[in-house]
Amino acid sequence: MTIAFVHNKKALLPGITAYRQFFSQFGIQTEVVSPDELGLVHRHIEWHFMGKDLSKPREGIYKIHEYASASVPPFAGYKNWIKSFFNTQPDFRLFQNEYVKNCFNFRDSISYGFREVGIPSNWLLSPVHFQKEFDFIYIGSVDPNRNLEPLLDKFTKELRDRSLLMVSQHYEDLQSKYSSYSNIQFKGPVDKEQVRMAILKSRFALNYIPDLAPFNQQTSTKLLEYCTCRIPVVTTSYPWVHQFEVSEGGKFFYLKEDLSNLNWETLNEFDYAFPDLRDWTWDQQIRKSGVLEFIEQVFPEVRF
Repeated sequence: MTIAFVHNKKALLPGITAYRQFFSQFGIQTEVVSPDELGLVHRHIEWHFMGKDLSKPREGIYKIHEYASASVPPFAGYKNWIKSFFNTQPDFRLFQNEYVKNCFNFRDSISYGFREVGIPSNWLLSPVHFQKEFDFIYIGSVDPNRNLEPLLDKFTKELRDRSLLMVSQHYEDLQSKYSSYSNIQFKGPVDKEQVRMAILKSRFALNYIPDLAPFNQQTSTKLLEYCTCRIPVVTTSYPWVHQFEVSEGGKFFYLKEDLSNLNWETLNEFDYAFPDLRDWTWDQQIRKSGVLEFIEQVFPEVRF
């Protein structure tokens, strides 16, 4: 049996690595292909990360459409409508959560499930304590819609004597803008183990998410990774992170909208706490998603 994970390779999709590791345990072959490579070889399942999929159904091949997030501004609602109206109907859909599902408003009877973001199982081991090389770390997108300049500007003024590591990709414009400030460093893209090492070598971790849909309603991968490494989390205030703190535990430092409380003394005086994330491994998220039951239904010889 072969599963082809299909995407345009423009975005970082840690779920693909997790899926491939999971399915390899059961002798299932997996590969990562672009949409242009479909049809060249027969695969049993084509697993699309949406995106767009206008391809026609082919006999003997099942389709899964996974929506890891809703569309982002501008015209987010229009983009969601386009995807829900024009995309080919799959055999099964996956959404990150209920919010993402509702953004697309599909009106058909196709089965679906929810697959949350996960963390690698080995990250749950007691974290090693490294000598700190950075005062702050930020991991994630640096796209303009994240509005990172107010944060970075703090490190050119009040926090000029504190170091900040930005782990991302496609950051050339920001790097050029802040090139004269040696306390702000950019790095990436890097693999997951390098990400973990960078977090462990930092004193504080920044979960800087704009209070803007869909970002404020979707799971923060970096916050899960920070908490797993037990590094104090400094975060913006938005609905998802408050709900997560209530449901999973932990205690995070919330930034004011104007960042006036982002100062070294205040951060060091705060009493941080970390949630128990043993239920957030990738394997558990995949097993809870419902997609395995779908695969077993269409391929009765497969058992997970």
